[in-house]
Amino acid sequence: MKIGFIGLGRMGGHVAENLMKAGHSVTVWNRSKAPVEALVAKGAIAAAAPEEAMQGEAVFSMLANDLVMQDVGLAGPLLEKAAKNLIHVNMATISVDFAKQLQQVHKDKGLYYVSAPVFGRPDMAESAQLVLVAGGHGDALKPMQPVFDVIGSRTVVVSDEAWRANLFKICGNFMIASELEAIGEAFALLRKGGVDPAQFHDVMSGRLFTGAVFKNYGQMVLNHQYEPAGFLLTLGLKDVNLARTAAKGLMVDMPTADLLKAHYEQAIQWGWQDRDWSAIGEVPAKKAGL
Repeated sequence: MKIGFIGLGRMGGHVAENLMKAGHSVTVWNRSKAPVEALVAKGAIAAAAPEEAMQGEAVFSMLANDLVMQDVGLAGPLLEKAAKNLIHVNMATISVDFAKQLQQVHKDKGLYYVSAPVFGRPDMAESAQLVLVAGGHGDALKPMQPVFDVIGSRTVVVSDEAWRANLFKICGNFMIASELEAIGEAFALLRKGGVDPAQFHDVMSGRLFTGAVFKNYGQMVLNHQYEPAGFLLTLGLKDVNLARTAAKGLMVDMPTADLLKAHYEQAIQWGWQDRDWSAIGEVPAKKAGL
C-alpha cells in the first residue's frame, strides 16, 4: 500500500519504520528534518510539503495536539489536495470535539477518517506492540486492519463514530495518570513513616496490582527515572485537560482529574516539563518535604 505519514516524533518515527519493514511504500513529512532524513536513509520517500504525503491510499498522522493538526492543515486546507478516497488514520490523542470536527470535514470532502489513538510507549512502538483503539466507518477500517496488524499487537474497534475512540483513549490516559498519583501518594506516606517503598512495591506488584502500569511506572517513581521522557509531562497535562473537557461536555463530575491538573501544573512550575509524565508521582513526596 502507498502510505503517507505526517508527524515523526517519539512514537511516529517507529510506526512509520514498521510500515516500511512490512513492505509498504511510505512517504514521510515532519516539521523538523532530522527524523525525515533518518527514515529516508532506510528507504522512505521524503515529502517536501505535507500534501505530498496525502497522495496515496492512506495517510497516517501522529501530531501532538489539536492545534498542531490545525496548523499543519489537517482540519481543512490539506484535505483539498488529498487523493480521492484517501483514508486518514489519525493516531494522536485529541479532544472529542476536534475529533467530531475532523470526522465531519473529511465526510464533506469525500474522504475517510479513522481515529486510531494508541496505548504504549516508544519502546512498544518500536517493537510493534502498540494497542490501537479504532473508530470509523467499516469501509475504512477493513482495508486498514492488515496495516494495523504490523504496527500493533491488538486493535480494539470502539465504534463507527471516530470520536468515540478518542474518548476511550482519553479515559485510559486519565486512569494511568490517576494511578501515578496514587503511587506517589502511597510512596510518600511510606517514606514519611520509615517504611521501604521498594518492599511495598515488590509485594503489591506481585499480588494485588499485577498490571504493567503499577509494576513499570512504580519502578520509575522508586528510582526517580524520569529522563529521557517516553511521554512528556506536558502531554500528561494535555490529556488530563482533555478528560476534564470531555467530562464537562457530558456533565460528568471528575474531581480526581482536577487534582491531577493541579499537580501537573505544580510540576511544570518546578521546571519538570521535560520529564516523563510519571514524574507526577514525585509531587506528593516533594510537597511532603522528602
